[in-house]
Amino acid sequence: MSDKGQLFVIGTPIGNLEDITLRAISVLKNVDLILAEDTRNSRKLLNAHNIDTKMMSYHDHSSEKEIKKIVSLLLEGKQLALISDAGTPTISDPGYGLIRDCIRNDIGIVPIPGVSSITTAISVSGLPSDSFTFVGFLPQKKGRLKKIKELQKLDNTIILFENPFRLEKTLNQLLEHLGDRAVVVGRELTKLYEEVIRGNLSDVIMHFSKSKVKGEIVIMIGKNDDRINF
Repeated sequence: MSDKGQLFVIGTPIGNLEDITLRAISVLKNVDLILAEDTRNSRKLLNAHNIDTKMMSYHDHSSEKEIKKIVSLLLEGKQLALISDAGTPTISDPGYGLIRDCIRNDIGIVPIPGVSSITTAISVSGLPSDSFTFVGFLPQKKGRLKKIKELQKLDNTIILFENPFRLEKTLNQLLEHLGDRAVVVGRELTKLYEEVIRGNLSDVIMHFSKSKVKGEIVIMIGKNDDRINF
């Protein structure tokens, strides 16, 4: 049996703090240290479930020195949990580099399933979910239009993340390059002001042009097929 510790990769709520598994709570209570993207944000979750485990910050800008410290703790036999601000770690969130370092050092990595905004959104979208492509965030500037044009080649549901400030711009660019396809926009999923808007791109653009948009956003685009519409 190895004397090394394990890294538990734990999915956490994307909004509603009750959306967490019993196993996740148990692991978070019993590990030696929790690696959190933003410790202030994660404190709300821990407090809600009476978890008093110590936390350490781990994010995209963590230094090599900090990452080596984390790996050293695991090699010493410490049990660590990795969480992000919301959802499943490493999905458009920090964690990829640390996972790779653990693999190189033969450290056990244990997935603790939980919420993902991708599956949450597509489950209620009404779009085909037997096959989909997750694109994450589009490039903000360089390579943005090239990436959007590449989406034309995909023959399944496309899932994007977007922030509220670029939503209208992104929807208009999708309409220009993909045509007036069926689209579903999920906003503030599992939160108080949850909203799921369905229609063709032109309809959804009109909807969001009438009000100021806030919150986390998932965009789902139907493939180019006249049978897929609302």
